[in-house]
Amino acid sequence: MKPDAKDELDQSEASERPARRGARDLAARAVVLGLLGRIRNGAVIVQEGGRRHLCGRPVAGEPVPEVEVRSPRAWRAVATGGSAGIGRAYFSGWWRCASPDDLTMFLRVVVRNLDAIERTSALARRLGAPLRRRDPLPGGRQSTRGADRRSGPAHYELGNELFALFLDETMTYSGGLFAGPNASLRDAQVAKLDRICRKLALSPADHVLEIGTGWGSFALHAAGRYGCRVTTATTSPRQHEFAARRVKDAGLEDLVTVVERDYRDLTGTYDKLVSIEMLETLDERQHAAFFSTCAGLLEPDGAMALQAVVVADRFFDRSRHADDFVRRYVLPGSSLPSVATLAASIAKTDDLDVVALDDIGHHAAETFRRWRESFAEHAEELPALGFDETFRLLFEFYLSYREASFAERRIGDVQCLLAKAGWRPNGLTPPGG
Repeated sequence: MKPDAKDELDQSEASERPARRGARDLAARAVVLGLLGRIRNGAVIVQEGGRRHLCGRPVAGEPVPEVEVRSPRAWRAVATGGSAGIGRAYFSGWWRCASPDDLTMFLRVVVRNLDAIERTSALARRLGAPLRRRDPLPGGRQSTRGADRRSGPAHYELGNELFALFLDETMTYSGGLFAGPNASLRDAQVAKLDRICRKLALSPADHVLEIGTGWGSFALHAAGRYGCRVTTATTSPRQHEFAARRVKDAGLEDLVTVVERDYRDLTGTYDKLVSIEMLETLDERQHAAFFSTCAGLLEPDGAMALQAVVVADRFFDRSRHADDFVRRYVLPGSSLPSVATLAASIAKTDDLDVVALDDIGHHAAETFRRWRESFAEHAEELPALGFDETFRLLFEFYLSYREASFAERRIGDVQCLLAKAGWRPNGLTPPGG
């Protein structure tokens, strides 16, 4: 995550004459207001220089968020950059909302109508603003280990202290499972971890491999509550050190081994395998190979629990080439599968079957809402950790954007149980039920 990243819009503005730049900003303004005016599901108020524009159609019982445009540069950023442009204009200080709740509500309306907004990138040439060259996958990501190491891990290497500001005490950075509105974030994360363990019917007889350690919450839960052995792998040095220390402090060194290793370098066979919201950090061209590797690491009667963020099937083709905010500024080169492409990648292994699938996307939306609120409560601590105002705005936008995307079902969060040919269910109880 690079909040101070310079893109082509910055470079072009520096070389433009003020009059020409102003004309293009005005043209972009007309385009964006015209598009917002065609919103049919929800409404926003855009305020600029004392003038207020109602865009869209208000929904009964839903608040209408207000956006204040503080710089004309916001118009061209949005017109030429899709959701990435909206986010870039936000963390650059070119527009604001009255409150974090307003920001999330604004983004929910945007996400509902995101296809029209993202299509504005096709108008960029008319406005004279350069676009990045489109590769088969956004960002020109290459399917290499080096590229994968620079993607997801770079985000987690921002520092354990940063994530500790807004995660619960389990330090779990994935969607939880809420029993009800009064459940705490910790309760939701423990419930999610326990459900995964129950899906796999873990016992002291099992040796479990986890791909994607995070900060160690699953390994600690599975070993501590179910008595199984766990080998957990991460490519993040900071997470490796943190998780290993937690294992030692919990007295679980005899059961849990934390290794700093790429999943492609893992060897041996295991009874069960777990991967929680790690898949989406990989290039989509690696998904089939990932599942093939997982199948090779499992015993003939083994099973795998997967939790993954997915894009809705109907949006998959468009999302692959859209200039998405998260892909550009948070997890460069990451790729969300859809349920259909996930199933297709798994089917290519010829050795794994999907035997259960649940969508917990609405729980993920609530998880991000809790994280957003906690992040805001601790924002004053960011400077001491070396993070400036631009970073605060970028991360604030990221949390709200993900919350809005889950809430509007643009993306989902699925828990899958995958099984090798020799696996058999234990009785008639639904897996993880």
